Amino acid sequence: MNKIFFASLGAILLTTVLYAQPNSNFKIVKTFHIKSDGGWDYIAVGPGNKLYVSHGTQVNILDKNSGDSLGVILNTTGVHGIAFDEKNGKGFTSNGKLNNVTVFDYKTNKELTHVATGENPDAIMYDAYSKMVVTCNGRSKDLTVFDPESYKIVAAIPVGGKPETAVSDDNGKWFVNVEDKNEIVQVNSKTFVVEKHWPLSPAEGPTGLAIDKNSKRLFAGCDKKLAILDYTNGKIIATVPIGDGCDGVAFDNKSKNIFTSNGEGTMTVIKEESPIKFTVIGNVATKRSARTIAIDEPSQTMYLPAAEYEAQASGAQGRPKAVPGSFQILVIK
Repeated sequence: MNKIFFASLGAILLTTVLYAQPNSNFKIVKTFHIKSDGGWDYIAVGPGNKLYVSHGTQVNILDKNSGDSLGVILNTTGVHGIAFDEKNGKGFTSNGKLNNVTVFDYKTNKELTHVATGENPDAIMYDAYSKMVVTCNGRSKDLTVFDPESYKIVAAIPVGGKPETAVSDDNGKWFVNVEDKNEIVQVNSKTFVVEKHWPLSPAEGPTGLAIDKNSKRLFAGCDKKLAILDYTNGKIIATVPIGDGCDGVAFDNKSKNIFTSNGEGTMTVIKEESPIKFTVIGNVATKRSARTIAIDEPSQTMYLPAAEYEAQASGAQGRPKAVPGSFQILVIK
């Protein structure tokens, strides 16, 4: 047992992190194969039992239960993320190499229009509270905010570094991981102004981000650590060890489990016992390269994209090449 003490307003807050033996009971139950080639990034569970998979120059749409192909969104070169405005029946893809967003009708898969963004849009979010779409633009180091009905750009918000992922508290605040500054910024979704910069030290390199709106906690996936913050004041509640190469974090509101997808080939499962108590349940074996994640909360199922890698010579540098035709989605529950 590790006990970490934080002082706040003259009081002592006790945060407990328990390190348990691997006993999560989660395992790979299915694998969906997608034979086409290309890189990937985020994956999203959409309306109508559909799974949306970013994949090179397109988005593959699968049945989330069977893995059957249900369609494709084309011309999304360098696609990173997918988001949905269910009220208006629209989907959005952030196209990193095109510096734009594709807007599509998610019932018909028909492309509706494109919206220009900052440079290299990465993660994308639809915020139901502000009714805005937000892209995290890695190269221009800002957020693009646009109205999904008029497609008008309403703000470009500099965040001071490379934004990775954004989440909303559904109450007028956005929180954004800024990877190269090792911090989270708080943005006012009414005024479109950055209000706070919160350092994540000793955690570094934040990528994936998830939120628990009930306990008011943020879960930032960093280099071999999950940083847990109180988003009312930016204080770090705990840092929890996770696997290497995390690029995605998911949270299940029912079970209070936090999941990190680690590119080394594991999925770390952490239980939020209370707002100040977290238990590491274990590390589930996945597949090397499975670094992003999406959760289907009703079925408590996780989806992780991955591929097989070609063997590298001893001492070789850089990321190994994916085996052609080996792209797949791991289904874990």
